Amino acid sequence: MERATSPTTTLIGVMVVVFLLQTLLAVFGTPLVFALAWPLSDRPWTLLTSVLAHGSVLHLATNVLFLFGLGLVLERRTEPWRFYAFFLVVGAIAGTMEVTVRYALGEIVPVLGASGGIFGLLGYLLAGNRLTDAVADRITIDPRVAILVVIGVALAITWLTRGRRVALIAHFTGLVVGLVAGRAHVLRSSESGASPTSPARRGR
Repeated sequence: MERATSPTTTLIGVMVVVFLLQTLLAVFGTPLVFALAWPLSDRPWTLLTSVLAHGSVLHLATNVLFLFGLGLVLERRTEPWRFYAFFLVVGAIAGTMEVTVRYALGEIVPVLGASGGIFGLLGYLLAGNRLTDAVADRITIDPRVAILVVIGVALAITWLTRGRRVALIAHFTGLVVGLVAGRAHVLRSSESGASPTSPARRGR
């Protein structure tokens, strides 16, 4: 059975609607109502809304482009609810780490954007693909070395994305969570059989 809608395009549609709503709210002087900031308990809903909100058209367009490319590949290997949950939870964790570390450094900076969740998808695809599985099956690595490898890969990719006003802590966190989740195959579809990277039967 063919899937009626794509989780990836659905998320993109929601992000566009949220951005339009942000633009409308900005007219009334509340442009950051969806942004995540410390203390988290003041506006707990922003743990999720911040993942879907963006600071500019360019910010939105960039994240839409990467989400489209990564999401269409990964969504074929899992059920929609797993895809949505993974993206939103990883994005929320990444955003929380960003504002928490900044708060510990004496900064209170609102954070919004889907990049934490997108980096989670990237990490998952890097760690949970067939080639990585094949290499991992042939090499025995001490758990401590494996942790260092994960951190090293995440640091390297995060460094490549550095730039002004870029939430590097969120990017790094999303990548680490995605890499770990990819090795654990947490998005493995219940319909996809033994191989986590084999095409899933499209009934999800």
